[in-house]
Amino acid sequence: QVQLVESGGGLVQPGGSLRLSCAAPGTFFSINAMGWYRQAPGKEREFVADIISGESTNYGGSVRDRFTISRDNAKNTVYLQMNSLKPEDTAVYYCNAKVRANPIFGAADYWGQGTQVTVSS
Repeated sequence: QVQLVESGGGLVQPGGSLRLSCAAPGTFFSINAMGWYRQAPGKEREFVADIISGESTNYGGSVRDRFTISRDNAKNTVYLQMNSLKPEDTAVYYCNAKVRANPIFGAADYWGQGTQVTVSS
């Protein structure tokens, strides 16, 4: 079982910054991708960003040019640097990892417990 450990959420004023972290402790055959999704009250979970094999990155349209995703492969950790935050960025942010535990089976999706980000003055 893969446990994802998230940290870094909190309350920030509009225009401020936060950095989220998500670690996947343990040893795996491979982690194909790590990323972030978010869910605001009354809305569906939406894609924020991901990084594939530690190199290729993708961003949701609403966060492009404001958020930056990065990954430390040695630590199995993904980071989300969020700048120029807006009230509409308020949501619970969930870490996602596509982990291949061994060479026999394909990758499976794992989720963190979620971390609250609130942007408000």
